[in-house]
Order: sequence, then C-alpha cells, then structure tokens
Amino acid sequence: MQRSAAVGICSAVEQVRWGAWDQPVAMVPRSYVAAVQKAGALALILPPDDDAAESPDALLDRIDALILAGGADVDPASYGARPHAETSGTCPERDRFELGVTHRALERDMPVLGICRGMQMLNVACGGTLVQHLPDTLGHSDHRHTPGTFGDHEVRLEPGSLAARAGGADRLAVKSHHHQGIDEIGEDLVVTGWAEPDRLVESIELPQKRFALGVLWHPEQDMCDRVVEALVNAARGAVR
Repeated sequence: MQRSAAVGICSAVEQVRWGAWDQPVAMVPRSYVAAVQKAGALALILPPDDDAAESPDALLDRIDALILAGGADVDPASYGARPHAETSGTCPERDRFELGVTHRALERDMPVLGICRGMQMLNVACGGTLVQHLPDTLGHSDHRHTPGTFGDHEVRLEPGSLAARAGGADRLAVKSHHHQGIDEIGEDLVVTGWAEPDRLVESIELPQKRFALGVLWHPEQDMCDRVVEALVNAARGAVR
C-alpha cells in the first residue's frame, strides 16, 4: 500500500508557560496540523536545526512537501536591512533553518507552501526584501487591526495562476493577521494575488516549479480554504 504523503511544517521557538512550567518550546499552532491531517497527509513538525540548515537533504528525504508557517517577524538581517522600531520577536536560528531548507526544497522541486511569515520567507529565500511595517506605506492597520484576532478581507487572484487553482477561484474571502509584506520581489517569483481594496501583494509563486506558492493569508484558519489540500495533492505526486 502506498504510504500517506508527509508534510513538514517549520516550527517557531517560543517561551511558553503551561502548568508549573515556563520553557522554550518548538511549536506550531494546531490549526496547521489539523489542515494537513484533514487533507489526508501526515503532519511532521520541523524545529530549527543548524545542521539541517547546512545539509538539508537528510531532512527533506523524509518529507514530500514543506510548509513555511506563520509566526514572528523575519530578521531584517536576512535580507540586508536594519530593524524597524515595530519589528519584534525575531529568531535568527529559525530564519537560518528555513532559508536553508527552502533553498534546497526548491532545488529539488519539492512542493513548498509559505503562509504569512512563510510567504515573506519564500520571498527572502529568492533574494527579495520586506516592508517591515505596512501602516507606514498603506496608511492603515487593517491587516492586523486587533492583535490575536484574524481579520477578514478579499483577495483577487490572477486567473489561471497556481494561487487561483489552489484556492479554487479567482476571488477568495480570507483571514489575515500580519504587519509586514513584500517590498522587492525575489528572483523568478511572480505576484499573482492582491488584497482588496488596498492591492497589497497577497500571493507569490515560482511558475517554473511544480508547486511553489506563498500566500499572505492563513488558509489553515478556514476549513473551507483549499490551499493546504492543494499542497497535499502536489505532495502525493512526489511520494516515493
């Protein structure tokens, strides 16, 4: 019997309190795991690992697709910038790991999905840069209007793009929570999605790859969103 596809989800490292404990934890929100499992795949959590960042193949040999999950801000040093006053929570260890595995996953043409921070990381991995605080350029905080709460808005997707095929439509209602976004687009990436009404970049992709997509919204927060399922379907084609 053919085994299930295995999807690796890159984790954050956060200080977490539970019961009598207060310790650093490698973690992802359970919604990512649930979305992968709902799509019929195995969900494997990938903590930062400097050895794997240097030599990713041993790790990538064990999975069929990669999710770059959301979380704290990307370290501006990753793209040669100084930190903005609003940039916080950075974890260089996580950035090193995700850059290393993303570069190699793309070289191997492994299906890759970047979600929110993960879309930003995909752009940085391809040589792009980020806007560190969107209210400075957009003039509003609608994309993170209430910390800890996902906002609702629409995105318009380029017809025929991977983003539109993965989402199942050219226009989607989505959930977002972020204060950073794309500045200079990375090499070979194309923009295929925009927020309504402010036209913020919401999806990027590498057309020459089988499945390499970044979305600024959070598909794992909407059980009707088909983007994670599309990644899993691509991963099934890669099952060894």
